[in-house]
Amino acid sequence: MAADDGERLGFVTLAQFLRQLPPELSVLHDGGNGAERLRWVEPSELEDPTPYLLDGEFLLTAGLPFLGAGGRGEFVDAYVQRLVAARVSALGFGLEPYFDEVPEAVVLACRRHNLTLVAVPKTVPFAAVGLAFSQLLESDNATTFRQLADTNRQLMRAVLSARPEHELLAALVQRVPVWAVLVGADGRLRARGTATAPAAPGAASAASAGAPGERATPGVELAVLQPLLARLLSGSGPRVEMDSFGTAGSALVFGYPLRSTRDANLGALILGTDTPLTPAQNSVVSTAVGLLELLVRQRTSGSLAPSQLATALLLHPDSLATGGTRHLNGLKDLLAQSVSTTRSGPLRVLLGLRPEPAGRPDGPAGTPATGHTARSGESPVRELLEWRRMFDTKLVEITDYGFAAITRLKVDDALLAGVERLGWRLVIGSATELSGLAEAYRLASSLRSRVGTTGHSVRVDDVTWSVAGLLGQEAGAMLAARLLAPVLAMEPERRDALLGILRAWLGENGSWDATAKATGLHRNSVRRQIGMLAELLELDLNQAQARAELWIALQYTGGLAGQLPQER
Repeated sequence: MAADDGERLGFVTLAQFLRQLPPELSVLHDGGNGAERLRWVEPSELEDPTPYLLDGEFLLTAGLPFLGAGGRGEFVDAYVQRLVAARVSALGFGLEPYFDEVPEAVVLACRRHNLTLVAVPKTVPFAAVGLAFSQLLESDNATTFRQLADTNRQLMRAVLSARPEHELLAALVQRVPVWAVLVGADGRLRARGTATAPAAPGAASAASAGAPGERATPGVELAVLQPLLARLLSGSGPRVEMDSFGTAGSALVFGYPLRSTRDANLGALILGTDTPLTPAQNSVVSTAVGLLELLVRQRTSGSLAPSQLATALLLHPDSLATGGTRHLNGLKDLLAQSVSTTRSGPLRVLLGLRPEPAGRPDGPAGTPATGHTARSGESPVRELLEWRRMFDTKLVEITDYGFAAITRLKVDDALLAGVERLGWRLVIGSATELSGLAEAYRLASSLRSRVGTTGHSVRVDDVTWSVAGLLGQEAGAMLAARLLAPVLAMEPERRDALLGILRAWLGENGSWDATAKATGLHRNSVRRQIGMLAELLELDLNQAQARAELWIALQYTGGLAGQLPQER
């Protein structure tokens, strides 16, 4: 699987290097290996330099081996043949000081054995050729680091997507020229990724799940991979299992086990390609293997304390009331591990709401635009992880109104301000323990409407637990404006007098004599005024509900009708 030069990840090709050289150099024969990796540039005047060469080197010579008898055809042919056997990428022939032009025997031998031949004029010293390669290699390394950083970001975004395993394989085969198969511990296919064209590893890819009998990749049945899978799922420790198949893109097939923290095999990742991977590409593969291990661990063996706690409470909700001391202590231990505290440490229930309309800027590190659902196509995992980080707890639930969390933190003003800057509001519960969490959640939930109405966070400890205290200023003012509208529309002097009489009468539980004494009015005047109010407000003041609603509404008339006297 060869990619264009601009798409190769992690090495300099011969074609890239030749384009970088000064224009005075001329290619006398093109061996057609421009896409191959160029490892180094090495000058040598030995008759046989091959013992000292690495694969993929550009050999420079001034022609000393071809002086005298060395210039005969059979010697030149043997020299070039040894270079080809040593996998030399190209031969650069310097035209000074021994030759004015490249000997014909060298040209013929390079054509015969298909070795790229470059003529280096006297104006270009060998040192300049080596310097050009070093500069290109340095530039390519910088490019590779940028590509690796971008690739790692793409892999991380895939992990946080709605279908992390599928998206991760799609990102992997987009950046590395491989096909990929992800298999579960049961040997069934979970996801796959295949480049759209074998000759274009940089192209987009698709990933999907399938049944065990489906083709894992064009030309390779999943059944053919069973011997390799058996080795991966039955072994132990970190390892790489190798195999090879005769189908396109499968000359090199290698598999990685996905292991739990206790070295249990949770699945395997199998990759196939036709060409060895570069170090940078292998780095991308290693990152993908690590992320896939984290995903399967999270689903199966990760986060043991919160998963055990949640399972116990979901399956046995009455266990807090009926469980024995040993059972309750076990639950307390799991809870303590989940919120990083001690068994007896205080806990708080938090409820998060975003009262603003949809379309507001993102929350923490890309939380959804509203508190109710994630952005279209985005998993709530990212939001969940961010709240877990902010409140230092694993016990966070994404809800229809926002989120709920159990934390050991006090949620000081600095943390609350940080949450509110993101457009969220909190209900912060009182300190409690395991047995009090359900009641703490109930109390916090009773304040959700207040936060939604006022747009302000609230602490349960600061709430006055009365009807007026729970109703809140905004809702109370709305009630007062509705019930007392005819009175509030009067002239201030008349309005204040009637409201004062109504407050006194309700405060004295409807006693005419007590109200007359409190207001300084005759009891008949009180009767007349209360009767007029009942008619004006269209209420039956003999009903307890009407009296209760009026009494509550009177507590909130200050902002509507000025500051009224509380007592007479």
